[in-house]
Amino acid sequence: MFKNLYSTIIAVGLFLPQLASAETWNVDSSHSQVSFEVDHMMISTVKGDFGSFSGELNTDSKGKLTSMSGEVSIISVDTDNKKRDTHLQGDDFFNAELFPNITFKSSKMKGSHEKGYTVDGELTIRDVTKSVTLKLSPIKGPVVDGWGNTKIGTTATTTIDRQEFGVSWNSTLDAGGLVVSDDVRITLNLELAKSAK
Repeated sequence: MFKNLYSTIIAVGLFLPQLASAETWNVDSSHSQVSFEVDHMMISTVKGDFGSFSGELNTDSKGKLTSMSGEVSIISVDTDNKKRDTHLQGDDFFNAELFPNITFKSSKMKGSHEKGYTVDGELTIRDVTKSVTLKLSPIKGPVVDGWGNTKIGTTATTTIDRQEFGVSWNSTLDAGGLVVSDDVRITLNLELAKSAK
């Protein structure tokens, strides 16, 4: 009996340090950016970003990334043109009144801090959920800032077809072609802080 109890205590003691080393990293929105770009009239690129967003990365006991999630507020869209931003918030595009947020939740992650990660997950826009793949650059850090916060950084990129999410407005040019491309290139420049326990 005592032998079994002793073995159990040893097993728990070995397991607890592994649990303690798993970490959550929260996106520091003041030092991060969620941006996108589309082709306009087949001759130029229009860029924009979202000013309000949140997200996190989680690591396992060995420090390897295990999950990623995030949320973006549609009404915070900014393309440096108020009329265009209002149009994007309307039903032709995102319909912020009915669908105020874009969300992402990972389902599978492969890679390493040194080489970067491939992140498969579910992206939801206008209440339509599709599988997408993000490419994460090699993880930078950790470093400690002037306030004692431990930080890491990475950049995530993907390209989606907005038509698949019901963001379908467009217009045809007189000479042929579309005013706005269906492909939307998304870039997440992320600085993350280790969550306090």
